[in-house]
Amino acid sequence: MQSLKVIYRLSARLVLTSLFLLPLLAGFAGPAAAAEDTPGFLYTLTNASSGNEVLVYSRSADGSLSFQGAFATGGLGSGAGLGSQGSVVLSRGNQWLFAVNAGSNQVSVFAVGPDGLKLVDIVDSGGVLPVSLANYQDRLYVLNAGGSGNITGFEIAPDGHLSPVAGSTQPLSNGGVGAAPGVAEIAFTPDGSTLIVTEKTTNLIDTYRVEDGLASNPITHPSAGITPFGFAIDRQGHLVVSEAFGSQPGSSALSSYAVDENTFEVISPSVGTTQTAACWVVISKNGNFAYTTNAGSGSISSYLLGPDGSLTLLNATAGSTGAGSSPIDMAFSGNGAYLYALGSGTHTLSIFQMQADGGLGSIGSLSVPAGVVGLAAR
Repeated sequence: MQSLKVIYRLSARLVLTSLFLLPLLAGFAGPAAAAEDTPGFLYTLTNASSGNEVLVYSRSADGSLSFQGAFATGGLGSGAGLGSQGSVVLSRGNQWLFAVNAGSNQVSVFAVGPDGLKLVDIVDSGGVLPVSLANYQDRLYVLNAGGSGNITGFEIAPDGHLSPVAGSTQPLSNGGVGAAPGVAEIAFTPDGSTLIVTEKTTNLIDTYRVEDGLASNPITHPSAGITPFGFAIDRQGHLVVSEAFGSQPGSSALSSYAVDENTFEVISPSVGTTQTAACWVVISKNGNFAYTTNAGSGSISSYLLGPDGSLTLLNATAGSTGAGSSPIDMAFSGNGAYLYALGSGTHTLSIFQMQADGGLGSIGSLSVPAGVVGLAAR
């Protein structure tokens, strides 16, 4: 009987230990796990003013990429950097891929398949210079950065076609008067109740309540630091925002916030990277780590992201993309094992393997066409 009690206690401890470790390791996969994963793909935009295209790369089990094909969006790119995050996004479940056409003020929708993409719709963005997209269930919102700027909503039909939602167009912090503030990104909170927009030039973060797919007027909040840029939101709704600090050398930071339809509170204000021009942000699939590309330093900084949304700098230079690379957009592979970063200065796509402790191991890079923007992965 005593032996049975000892065995029971040991079994209970093993179960508790497993329950503790699972949240830390969830979403992380090493090469062996990646080999068992379904085929992965990476998507980026040429943003060419002569004719925009989505470039598709297939991912191997070791994280390496091979070019699959180029798929015309039916619209035009701007031919220049967009200064935004989220210019190409996948729907939850990876059924649809949405892409901005910043030069022709349009949004394209593709059906996603194993052999590539099929263009199913292209619509007017509801404004000028669309730069970022947000999707939740059957709603797509577009952030238009030109003119006076606005956000505009669309309903996604079962066949992927988009229909403008009446009354969904809302202004930015300027109330629709004068030139648009420099905006960077739009995204939904995980429950779809709130839209968030960052304004680089006003140092504001806008939130919009969403009811029945309609966004309210914006509520503006001061950013904890200067030049709020890209952001990511964890599963608990914690908002992690990069702060470029006007590209002042060594002054970049990340801040985190608690955000929902009734709350906007600073959790960790301006935790410095010691690097320059932090702009794009991603969160690991397991939710434990946040990363930002430092466009002025050719580096990626890593942070520990606490369960309460707090930020702690882990490694200011967790990854290097090379001198003059000016890293911008990032995306994690669908299995969470690999992180990809675009180098706009050297026209490269750097590949990193994520370690269990949040570290990044470089496993190579490949050349991409000049001018590409945006990354989405599955």
